[in-house]
Amino acid sequence: MKVVSSMRNHAESVQELMQTQTIKVHAQIYSELFKVVVRVSKNFPEIEAARPRCSSGIEALCLLTDGIVRAKSLMQYCSESSVLYLALTGDVILSRCKKSRNLLERSLCQLQSMVPVLLAAKISGMIADLRSAAFFLDPSEEEAGRVLRELIHSLAVDYTEEAALAALRTVSSRLRISSQKALLTEKRSIRKLLDKFGEKDSSKRKILIFFLNLLKKYGKVIAETQTDNVASEHGNRFPIPNRHLLTEDVELRADYRSNESHINTLSRPVPPEEFLCPLSSRLMYDPVVIASGQTFERMWIQKWFDEGHCTCPKTHVELSNLSLTSNTTMKDLIIKWSTMHNVSVPDPTKMHEGLLRSWDSINSVASLTNSMVGLNLPLDYSNVSMGSSLGSDCSNTMISNEVRSTHEIDWEFLSKFTTLPWDSQCNAVDDILKKLIHNEQYLVGIPLRKFVRLIHGFLKDAYDRHDMEAQMTGCQLLYEVVQKHSNSVSYLKEDEYGQLALLLDTEVSKQALFILEELSNSQQCGQKIAASGALVGIFNILDSQIQELLEPALKILRNLSSNGDVGSFITPSELMPKLVPLFEDDSLVSHCIVILRNMSDNEEARVAVAYTDGCIAAMAKVLESDNREDQEYAVSVLLKLCSQRVEFCQLAMKEGVIPGLVCISVNGNRRAAAMASEMLRILKEDTAEENSGADAASIDSTPQRNDTNPPKASRFLGKFFAKSSAKKK
Repeated sequence: MKVVSSMRNHAESVQELMQTQTIKVHAQIYSELFKVVVRVSKNFPEIEAARPRCSSGIEALCLLTDGIVRAKSLMQYCSESSVLYLALTGDVILSRCKKSRNLLERSLCQLQSMVPVLLAAKISGMIADLRSAAFFLDPSEEEAGRVLRELIHSLAVDYTEEAALAALRTVSSRLRISSQKALLTEKRSIRKLLDKFGEKDSSKRKILIFFLNLLKKYGKVIAETQTDNVASEHGNRFPIPNRHLLTEDVELRADYRSNESHINTLSRPVPPEEFLCPLSSRLMYDPVVIASGQTFERMWIQKWFDEGHCTCPKTHVELSNLSLTSNTTMKDLIIKWSTMHNVSVPDPTKMHEGLLRSWDSINSVASLTNSMVGLNLPLDYSNVSMGSSLGSDCSNTMISNEVRSTHEIDWEFLSKFTTLPWDSQCNAVDDILKKLIHNEQYLVGIPLRKFVRLIHGFLKDAYDRHDMEAQMTGCQLLYEVVQKHSNSVSYLKEDEYGQLALLLDTEVSKQALFILEELSNSQQCGQKIAASGALVGIFNILDSQIQELLEPALKILRNLSSNGDVGSFITPSELMPKLVPLFEDDSLVSHCIVILRNMSDNEEARVAVAYTDGCIAAMAKVLESDNREDQEYAVSVLLKLCSQRVEFCQLAMKEGVIPGLVCISVNGNRRAAAMASEMLRILKEDTAEENSGADAASIDSTPQRNDTNPPKASRFLGKFFAKSSAKKK
């Protein structure tokens, strides 16, 4: 996928950038930003492979990409920009780093509820690391920025040459612009920025020109007794963080184990492995023991069970029960260790609630930057961006509390759902459906397995009560869940597929078909759909010829027939007669021909295609259609037939496929033309063999056939091949 390739390129280019460029100021900020970028981009391929394909999931993946792009752009800018200008706009750089971090955190928070629990636990660790990333300005660089702002502000008040020289001496000392080489580099950087900003950014250009004039006028003065030294030129190269800072806890433990014999258990510099949850690789806050004897963090193992798993995620042993027993001994040891090393162990349930936070619009990054960088002279910069930060934090807190409160109330209500009167259950499902339609994030934080099971129970009761309206609402709700939460397909079990199969013979068959169509897009669901008995209902729908049901039914068969694991469930001799009449409908032809193409690798299916009345004739019509893709599929099916048996060639010629093949060999797309030419070659050889056999038989017997009137197909084929031979000569 292009997004994955892009992310890998970003990660590689960031490391290459940081290893080859000298960071002039703000080294601490860039070190933190570098760790954030590398950690997220390193794990992106696994997140993308989980295929969060709902619209919100795709949006979150795009946000991740955007976050990496912004961070990379910022680091590139800072490696090339003027030191003076970077110091002047230090608050903006700091804010942009935080915004990039927040953007990454926001997208990961959204994705965490859309991926399997093992990956969700890893993402939780990434989010915790992102939140712990500390960005702050170096005091000396912060002072340099303050002096520059005061100097610029003095231009319109009490500017003097003496004050300017004093300010430049202070700034050059703080920013280590104290050698001829450093001065030359700074002048070049300023000129590059002037070219980049162009004539439209007049306020920025005024500042840069002012800085350039200062360096030209006083550069020799501030560097008169200075010489280049290794520290000033090489000491500011970006410090590549060590592996302990870039990798996960499990890699930290690998380094630790080499020396563990020399360190007491409770004085280890990194957490002992047994203190870490196998799912999240983080210190356990509430350790519990499951039936396999393994210890996990309560929240994460409960989520594992909520997904429908009945095995231990560490040993993969099937569990006799899903009970959780508090491991008080382990908790006491963790508390002792964390106290000794002054380490806090956060409650993961509280952190998980934080995933519901609402963030400022991403556009605020650009707006904040523009408001600061678009400097107007004169201007006082002493209190940049303080008020807006406080306001957004308060707003976010209020939104977060409101969202969390909404979900807590919903789940508390749903936990009592089955005890409600039937009318109340119907009203509740209808209300949830309306909210979910208007808000994709409505179910965030609710265990999907439990929710799907609740819908299934409601549908089963509605079916038993013959309540068509309730069945309709339940199906619509399940469809919304399956469509908007792509990982929910793994939460459906055999009995839930069976319930959908039953609904195919009811008045809500259309809604059931839409759900099955969505599920059939996932390969892991195909076999479950086929095993549920849904194919019987789908075949009945094909027989019924109800127009609005035919297309979704064919889409399901199209998806299932492309799945090799499902082929044994479809009986070709039963399906083919049902497809032939549908070739008459132009809106259904494409689905029918793809189903035939998907199944034609199977010998039983080829026989069914060849000997089902009207099937080859239907494909002959497709050959003469205007749809080149359909033509290609039809030629593909016929080629598979005729390359296997001579009698199939005769059946194809009898149905008049030659004109269509000739046209496609000349005018079809590249692949179809090649297959059509090969098909014609096979038919020519078959005709030649047939004629040769007939000539041999005539020697030993009295001819009873009128040789002047061969079959129509043979006459046409002979003429075609004769013309082809003449052209070649």
